[in-house]
Amino acid sequence: MRVFSIQSSQVQAWSAQGLDTALPEVLPEQGFVWLAFSRSHFERHLPAIQASLHQLTGQSLVDLHVSDLLNGQLPSRYDFTSHYDLLVFRRLAQQSATAPRHSTSKAPHAPSKRPGPPILQRIDTSPVGFAVFDRVLLSVHPDDCAVREAYASRLLTGTGDKTPTNDPRSAGARGIPLSPADMMLRIVSQMVDAYLDLRRELSRQLDHWQTELIQPKTRFQRWDALLQARLALHQLEDLCDDQRTAMLNWNETLDDWVVSDDPVALREHELLKVRCRDVLEHIDRVVNHVRRLEHNTETAVQMHFNAQGNRTNDIMRTLTALTAIFLPLNLIAGIFGMNFEFMPWLHTASAFWWTLGSMGAIALTMGLVFWRKRYLARTGN
Repeated sequence: MRVFSIQSSQVQAWSAQGLDTALPEVLPEQGFVWLAFSRSHFERHLPAIQASLHQLTGQSLVDLHVSDLLNGQLPSRYDFTSHYDLLVFRRLAQQSATAPRHSTSKAPHAPSKRPGPPILQRIDTSPVGFAVFDRVLLSVHPDDCAVREAYASRLLTGTGDKTPTNDPRSAGARGIPLSPADMMLRIVSQMVDAYLDLRRELSRQLDHWQTELIQPKTRFQRWDALLQARLALHQLEDLCDDQRTAMLNWNETLDDWVVSDDPVALREHELLKVRCRDVLEHIDRVVNHVRRLEHNTETAVQMHFNAQGNRTNDIMRTLTALTAIFLPLNLIAGIFGMNFEFMPWLHTASAFWWTLGSMGAIALTMGLVFWRKRYLARTGN
């Protein structure tokens, strides 16, 4: 569990050991509070968390939304009430080598069971839930979530940043978030960018397989892994479509917000729209990259079978040319093998050598003709 009080110029982290003392009892005079829980911790201490939310905001979470936050298999979705917005966003993150096994063994589609590329086996798609109040952000993460710890560390180290916090051009998480919605969009953007960092390794693995597929002399044996890679890419595409739909619904809700005529409020609202469009653009990049990998894989498979077909055609062409060369030789041998008593050259001493020479000349002539026509030429493959 991590609790932060975030104001315009500073970030304060609660360091108490117990739950009752760790949760704030009142909101700061300015700014907002971020309550970050693991899913198991949120489930164990749900009554106390609901009571704290009611004390801070005057409202608590709806039971159906609590079920959504506790569901480890829920796809990305968006919902809202008159007091808060709920966003469930499935992360696209790379599992660390030291991650505990119990954090992924509950998922029926755990990538560690697949024989596909190692990079696809390490992609974790666990959901992260956000409840966005006016001055409170509650987030529920998987156990030992690296996204939460990474952003919390960046948030603490970024407090000394001199970048103006009201500048919409401030990069990523350098400035302090202005509102719970702003922080939620920053965390979501970081989760999407985590997959963009994996593109190079994933592309390198699939490019290696494509190189093996288009080599006609290589006997490709990883068909099971290639099939699993295609299935994993399809799952990632569906997951990204759900992410995009959830963020589009959130973006539509932003347009319906009632914003005062205060320039600061208008600027903050515009910044939220900019960040939301930026997240949508990143999701579109992920979708386009996944689709491009699927297309490249399909093209490599088609090129593999086309190369195998061309190699088979070359072999059959060579065998046909050799058969055509020996066909007249078999005809001559068949003629002189007839059991007639009177045949020309049958009792001539030099007939054997003349026949053998004629057969050699015919074979050489036809071989030269086929070679000139490139029927016997070795291809570059």
